[in-house]
Amino acid sequence: MEKAKFGTKSIWAGEKDQLAFGATQVPVVHSVSFGYDDMDEWYEVAVGKKEGHIYGRNTNPTVQAFEEKIRILEGAEAATSFSTGMAAISNTLGTLLFPGDRIVSIKDTYGGTNKIFTEFLPKQQIDVVLCDTGDHDAIEQEIERGCKVLYLESPTNPTVKITDIKRMASAGKAAGAIVVVDNTFATPVNQNPLELGADLVIHSATKFLGGHADALGGSVCGSKELVEAVYHYREINGATLDPMAAYLLLRGMKTLKLRIDQQNKNAQEIAEFLKIIELVEEVFYPGLETHPNHDIAKEQMNGFGGMLSFSVKGGVETVRHLLPKLKFANRAANLGSVETVVGPSRTTSHVECTPEERAAMGIPEGLIRYSAGIEDIDDLKQDLEQAFKALPSDIMIKN
Repeated sequence: MEKAKFGTKSIWAGEKDQLAFGATQVPVVHSVSFGYDDMDEWYEVAVGKKEGHIYGRNTNPTVQAFEEKIRILEGAEAATSFSTGMAAISNTLGTLLFPGDRIVSIKDTYGGTNKIFTEFLPKQQIDVVLCDTGDHDAIEQEIERGCKVLYLESPTNPTVKITDIKRMASAGKAAGAIVVVDNTFATPVNQNPLELGADLVIHSATKFLGGHADALGGSVCGSKELVEAVYHYREINGATLDPMAAYLLLRGMKTLKLRIDQQNKNAQEIAEFLKIIELVEEVFYPGLETHPNHDIAKEQMNGFGGMLSFSVKGGVETVRHLLPKLKFANRAANLGSVETVVGPSRTTSHVECTPEERAAMGIPEGLIRYSAGIEDIDDLKQDLEQAFKALPSDIMIKN
């Protein structure tokens, strides 16, 4: 399996050991508990000396299959899972950080992650330093001043900024830091942070991994030692992935390579198309040569991803009229689905933040996050074109 190509792994990896009754698909095991007649065997499973399951909050066969699949796709020693992507992030940070520790990160992380950095960790007497995303010299300087955890997200949500993971991971390792990378936007199809020097890779599996907007989940992959520590924190705190959600994520991941390849292509064409729209102020997509860190993205990514964003003239007022006119896009707080999904950051990625906080992170109120689906690209471009043309005349005049 390890030598198979990615598309094959996404279909077969992690499933064989969990099949039962001759089934070709992993069953959904809803049982909360797992019984044993032999007390000694029960004890050995309970303390981890023998393979098996004792209680659903700890492990489950369906969930285990999901964990094994993402482990193989990320090329990791181990993986564990969570009820949501934010559970994966918060549990990982909760495992690694203690009062008096220092974490270095970037300003452009997902809104929920940013809230952990600015609201929750400081209450625990943890020193949080947020650097300008892309200012690699400044990040390195802060790492050298002391760093227990270096937390990166690349591409970022929602302005798809790029950080040189290999360079930052090297700096982090030199300082003795644990390097964590949120790989949700890229997916293991487009980027493999562990190969670039990261210690742990986080996914909101709700997004591209599942790909169908019908299951919540999260994962962490990395070394056996670190993942076991994160798992122990999770099993006690209880942010367990539901077996039915694990099944849906497994099913979605079978088409991961096909979906991402199409979404990469669609996002690239949409980004190029938007650049010629008069009402569009700026387009953010690492696949564009005008992107500030296009060369870094080209070096560390296999594809530029299905996510882009763009700002429009007229701000919120233009957004308010434009988005409802789109026929082939869900207006929702999600991304990575087979359907195109759109929404302003003020109601999606950074809804928890104030306008002032968003502005400080370089997120204009007129920014639209666009998650390209797998639809026919001509339909998506025509849909955007008709939506802009259908804007009220007074908006067109003002701009």
